[in-house]
Parts: sequence; C-alpha cells; structure tokens
Amino acid sequence: MPPLGDDDAPTLTARQGDVAPSPDPDEVGTELPDSAETVPPGEPREFEGPQESTHRRLLRRLIGDDTLAMDATPRARLTGWLWPLAVTLLAAVLRFWDLGRPHNLVFDETYYVKDAFSLLVNGFEATWGEEPNPAFEAGDTSGLTTTGSYVVHPQVGKWLIALGIHVGGGVGSSAAWRLAAAVCGVLAVLMVARIGRRLFASTALGTLAGLLMAVDGEAIVMSRISLLDPFLMFFVLAAFGALLLDRDQARRRLAARTAQVLDAGEELGDGPRLGVRWWRLAAAVLLGLALGTKWSAMYFLAVFGLISVAWDLTARRSIGVRLWWRAGILKDGVVAGISMVGIALVVYVGSWWSWFAHRGAYGRLWAEQNPDLGVQWLPPALRSFWKYHQDMWAFHNGLETPHSYAAHPLGWIVQWRPTSFWYPTEVSELSGQAAQDACGAASCSQAIVALGNPVLWWCAAAAVLVAAVWLFRYRDWRAGAVLSGIVAGWLPWFAYAHRTIFTFYSIAFTPWVVLTLVYVIGLVVGPKDVDERGRRWAIVGCGVLVALILGVSAFFYPIWTAWIVPYDFWHSHMWLQTWV
Repeated sequence: MPPLGDDDAPTLTARQGDVAPSPDPDEVGTELPDSAETVPPGEPREFEGPQESTHRRLLRRLIGDDTLAMDATPRARLTGWLWPLAVTLLAAVLRFWDLGRPHNLVFDETYYVKDAFSLLVNGFEATWGEEPNPAFEAGDTSGLTTTGSYVVHPQVGKWLIALGIHVGGGVGSSAAWRLAAAVCGVLAVLMVARIGRRLFASTALGTLAGLLMAVDGEAIVMSRISLLDPFLMFFVLAAFGALLLDRDQARRRLAARTAQVLDAGEELGDGPRLGVRWWRLAAAVLLGLALGTKWSAMYFLAVFGLISVAWDLTARRSIGVRLWWRAGILKDGVVAGISMVGIALVVYVGSWWSWFAHRGAYGRLWAEQNPDLGVQWLPPALRSFWKYHQDMWAFHNGLETPHSYAAHPLGWIVQWRPTSFWYPTEVSELSGQAAQDACGAASCSQAIVALGNPVLWWCAAAAVLVAAVWLFRYRDWRAGAVLSGIVAGWLPWFAYAHRTIFTFYSIAFTPWVVLTLVYVIGLVVGPKDVDERGRRWAIVGCGVLVALILGVSAFFYPIWTAWIVPYDFWHSHMWLQTWV
C-alpha cells in the first residue's frame, strides 16, 4: 500500500475529546488503527509507554512524523541547508559562466532589454530609432526617444532587468543585460531544493530536486536570456514556497489551539480561528509581483489559492470537526480568497507606479484626450489604465502571427518543439580556414536551443500520470502539490492554442515538472521500513536514471549556451526532426 499523506488521516476519536465518531473507511481511505502493528505505512503510530499529550497527537496527525523529525537535530538542520546550497553553487556555475555570450540581443531580448534601459532613463518604455540593435549592442543608446512605446506586458520583469543593467556594468555589457535573470535562476534552484525538502520531508529528495533543476536545459537557457518568463517562474515558485510554510505554520497553530480546547473539556465546534496568516499574505504579494511580470500568473493565483484552502479544509477534518467543509470555507476560505486576490491586485496596480508617474508613458493621457470615452466613474489616470489593459488583452488574445517555432501546448511536456533562440548565419556560413579556426571542422554551428533535458522531461511526463493516479486513488496531498504548478502553468494554454505560443513558456512550471519526477522517485524508493534489499535496488535504479540525466545535460550544455561547435556535433543533438 502506498504511503498516505497526513491530509488523508482519519478524524480523531473520542480519545481526543469525544468530538467525532469513527469515520467511514470509504471516506478517509483507511480505518483508524487499533495498535501500532496494524498502522499502514505513513500513518502516525502509537507509542508504548505514557500516553501522548493531545497536542503531540494532533501535531503528528496534522504534520506527520517525518516532517516533525526533519529538523530535530542541529546536524539535520545544517545538512538541510548545506546540500541545497551545494547544488545551488553548481547552478550558479552553469548559469554565470560566460553569461555575456553571445554579445547580441537574442530573440525577444530586443524588446525587454531595451525597454528595461528606457525605464532607467525615462521612467517608461519609449520608442527607438531605426535599426537600434547594432548600436545598442555596442553601448550606443542615442537612438532612444522620449515618445512612449506601446508595450503589452507589465513592468516588474523589465525593472528587474534594468536593475541588473544598472549594477552589472551598463548597456555595454551583455552579461549585465542577463544578470537579473541569472540571479533569479540560481535562487530558483535553492528554492526548489528547500521546497522539495519540506514537501517530501527528506533532505535527500529535496537536494535531488534542486540538482535536477540546476542541470535542466530549459532552466539553464532561461536563466541566461533576459525574457520575462524566468521572472514569472521565480515569483510563482516563491509564492508556492510561502504557501507551504503557511501550511506548516497554520497546522502547528491549529494543533496548539485545538489541544487547549480539548484539554479544557470544551466543545470543538468549527475549530479555532488561526489568526493572521503572514506567509499566505507574503504569497499574495509575490503573486501580485508575478502578475506584474506576465498576466499568465493569474492562473497560479487561482490554483494556489484553491489548494491552500483545500489544505485548510482537510486540516479541520483531521482534528475532528464534523462540518469541516463549512468551517474551513467560512473561517479560512473566504478570508483567504479576499485577502489573496485583493492584495495581489493592489500589488499589481502598484507595480505600474512609473507609468502613473510619467505623463509621457504610452496611453497615460488617453482619458484626458478622450473625456467622453471609457469608464466614466473612474478618475482619469485609472480610466486610461483600464483602456490600456483592454488594448493589451485584445492584442494577447488575437496574436496569431505565424512563427516557425510556434508550438502547440500538448507537446510542451515532452519538449516536442523547442524554441531555437539563436543560430547565426555568420557562423553557420563559415567555410575553409575560417571554419577551421572557429570550430576545428569544415562547417560550424552556434546555437541556443531552449530544450529541456529530454530524459528528465520524458520521465517527468510519465511521472505526471503516476502522480495523478496517486492523487485520485490515494489522496496524497503531496501529489496535488507537485501537480498544482503544472495545472496552473500548462493547462490554461490549451485555451490559447490558436495564438502564437512557444514551448519556452514551460519554464513557468519547470520546477513542478522536477518536483513531480522526484515525488515519483520517492514512491519507487519507498519508506525506510520497507524491504531493505528491494529498497537498495530501487535506489540503484533511480541513481542510474539521475546519472543518465546528468550525462545528457553535460552533452547538451554547449547548445544551450551558444558554444561555437562543429556542425556534426550540433546535428548529433537533434534527436527529433521537430527539434530542427
């Protein structure tokens, strides 16, 4: 039988205050064990000796034995940071090594990097003269005007790029253009490792998740190119981590307050209130910043809000609240919905502060120029803001410009049609001695292909199916957690398949792809108290898979990072026709 998450635990019996009858086994997935010998794997076990306190029993029910033991010793707390920091250091090397290569604006850097510099100079995105890229790449920014430019994405990501340019050496350094993306990419690896550790109650599995994130091609490429998507990923991942911390803190608070009620012999009723949920509020702020980077963050806000409330509902069920669904919605859900959505929207609007502050920004004076149009009850600045957003929505929903690397979202999960960001003809057309000097062969290639490690993504695609089965069959909350980012970051794009969209958008849910694979690896290895020989062989098999992933990453690294290589070397990486 697979291990059950703590959300699948049955309600407490009369032994904790006579607050609930024994549950129906069909409702909770298992019967309440009568002794330690009959406890299924993953359930809290009874201890011989003095009876546990109510508080301790509730903690074990709500948090789980493994999580409670995870930071029980100074050594465990130390290694819980050292191993994630070690894989973060590896990620930093892979992302910062020759970050300025190539010294050219790559793909949509032509928009976001120049817009970022304009924010630094003008406070708003402005237009440039004809063919500004060669001059900009040479450090010449004289083509920048003071005429507002029509842009279709919010400003937070561009402000981060601008910060990197400001502290990293100015526009003359291509490494400075990409500095902020690289920093966020490295920190994302640390967050994945620590999130995985908390999610799976295992430093080893958390470190493995960080390692796989560190070496994945999608994550590496998108950390070395200044697009908006790596910042979107960073903020939604940080929000997810904050909600995990909120889940832990709220359950500890619930255990303590419920124990006080039960020990006093009082009626539990709907359960205690949990007070201000600071980590949940932090998640709302982070999701507001994600919205201020790209609008697709709205789906993460919806999914993460729902899963956070679901955790609250199951927590109240686990402590023995009879009408747990009503109590969870009234005491937790309504407040969560209002606070998370409200704070995220306030942060989003606030992220446009420079647009409001500069009358030269595109569309800023629309209401003054069209006094009879728009939403009349809004003040002029907000009326202009609303009209601008209507135009942005129309643009995004109607973008159908053909592109050779456009990709249907169905293939994203297996990286069917990766995005080629860079393949310069001045390298591929070299011949004779020039080619020999450049790459040591008769013909050369230089590429940046936003291709996830194929072995990792193909295995993760299968792992998604396994996790879905575990979620619906065994109701393991961890399966729902690892799938939540994939649901939020991938599935909504099927509604926009008519648009021009690209596989590199999958960077937004790449952390959850990694976490899903590691979750299934944890299922394969199993808990420590299973058959030792079988577990040993499972570890060996999973170790072989991880070694294969690492080897494939080493093989693909040159075409993720614009090395000049022989054409035959590049071609040997094109395993599928759809990759060319």
